Amino acid sequence: MLALADRRRMNRERVIDQLWPDLDPAAGAANLRKAIHFARRALGSPNAIESRNDMIALFPNGTVVVDAEVFETGARRALAARAGYGVADSYAGDLLPEDRYASWAEEPRDRLRVLRLELLKSAGLWHRVLAIDPTDEQAHRGLMRSALEAGDRAAVVRQFELLRRHLRADLGVGPDRTSIGLYEKALAMGTATTAPTARELTQSLLARALVQLNSGDHGACERTAQRARSLAIESGLGREMGEASAVLGILANMRGSWPELFRAEFADSVRRDPEMAGHVLDAHLCLAEFSLYSAAGHEWIGEYAESLRSTAQTADSIQGRAMAELLLGESALFSARLGEARSRLAAAAALYEQGGTVSGHVLSRLRLAEAMLASGERSAAVGELKGVLPLAEKGWLEPHLVVRTYAILVEAAGAGPSAVRQVERADRALVGRNVCPPCSLGYIVAAAKAFANTGHHDQARRRLTEAERLAGMWPGGAWQAAVWEARGALRRASGDLERAHSFYLEAADRFDEVGRPLDRDRCRSQAASVTIPEQPR
Repeated sequence: MLALADRRRMNRERVIDQLWPDLDPAAGAANLRKAIHFARRALGSPNAIESRNDMIALFPNGTVVVDAEVFETGARRALAARAGYGVADSYAGDLLPEDRYASWAEEPRDRLRVLRLELLKSAGLWHRVLAIDPTDEQAHRGLMRSALEAGDRAAVVRQFELLRRHLRADLGVGPDRTSIGLYEKALAMGTATTAPTARELTQSLLARALVQLNSGDHGACERTAQRARSLAIESGLGREMGEASAVLGILANMRGSWPELFRAEFADSVRRDPEMAGHVLDAHLCLAEFSLYSAAGHEWIGEYAESLRSTAQTADSIQGRAMAELLLGESALFSARLGEARSRLAAAAALYEQGGTVSGHVLSRLRLAEAMLASGERSAAVGELKGVLPLAEKGWLEPHLVVRTYAILVEAAGAGPSAVRQVERADRALVGRNVCPPCSLGYIVAAAKAFANTGHHDQARRRLTEAERLAGMWPGGAWQAAVWEARGALRRASGDLERAHSFYLEAADRFDEVGRPLDRDRCRSQAASVTIPEQPR
């Protein structure tokens, strides 16, 4: 901290506040004295750190060379001179890698990362940029432009498809107009033997639909996505048909008409080729989950799923029956009917496996693990999760399923240090991945509770702030209740027992409002376990 500070000096109180924000001044000062003692010993000199007049300084009478500072100075000079190649290679790695949760190091760590990316971009080293951030659209465009200038139509098409794969249609994110323009220029280069394929044309339509969706031109978005869907169906393009259905589903959800759209697409898809039906059901799976989390959503979705199951049975669709069983199993799980939940979820997993639909198979097993946890079978749940994680990482719905898997793994780890270690493993695994924001809420809340329960209050607060931001985007439902529970955990860990008790009860009431008795009872139990000290009279 001192090495990165201006003139290698900091005010004593600021150091204490940065390192031990939850300690009282006396305890913080004691910690600081110990830290200075051990730092002097490690640096081999009693003069390494000076503490005088409320200021702390690193080697005040010597010369200090800091690798991060040398890199930053050289990087800024190189950017000004447009000569970033050599300096980019002097980057020694992320700052303080052994302590990723040190909040004081976040700003300089992020600043140095951004500088490295700017150096690589200034040198046109687009492949290296993408190795760090696969979603960087500027880098994808740089490679597309180079291929276009070289007349390499195939390379432009491949790069655009890679960009689309990272900017996901099911997350409502796609390439911007400039990237689409480069792609369409490449398509126009086609000859009689290299005319645009149906897949290429469909991908162009899908990209345009997403631009229209995000610019608010919903009428044009619907028309473009419908064209993409029709072309995909005619050409037997299951993945592209599913992506078009995802865009139409997002649009319908914004209009409040998703259930009607899904019912129609469900009935249509289960009568088609089973492989095509699987892609459509995948496209709507996350929106079905979104509905489950809305206010008492599992109650109406249970009735809805019964009608879907009837349709699937009439059409003899394995995938359709599987999805209906999954939704019914989830409804039973949230309603605390654990025996029924486990039976239906196991049936759903078997049907999905039989039908070859990986994402539904994974989600069924994730919910089954949650039912095991609710039944007190922690080791069985962990075994189920470890078995399903490799499948979640390979499926089309990976941005939704991987983060959900880690959320349950953190919950299964309990309230001790093992939970924090699980968060650390999850954070490393999630770096560079696309993650669905609503699906990440469970993980962020679980991480906040894990940090709070182990005394990492600053980390808990930052995770909680992120959870509050995301939950605020979807008012009502179980998300807000989960955030109140995390607030209770943090207040309890901080010693504010009266508020912890109140927050746990608030969480319980909110879970009760949306029909989640298991979560309600857990929060009531936590509230009852908080002993509020009597106030002196």
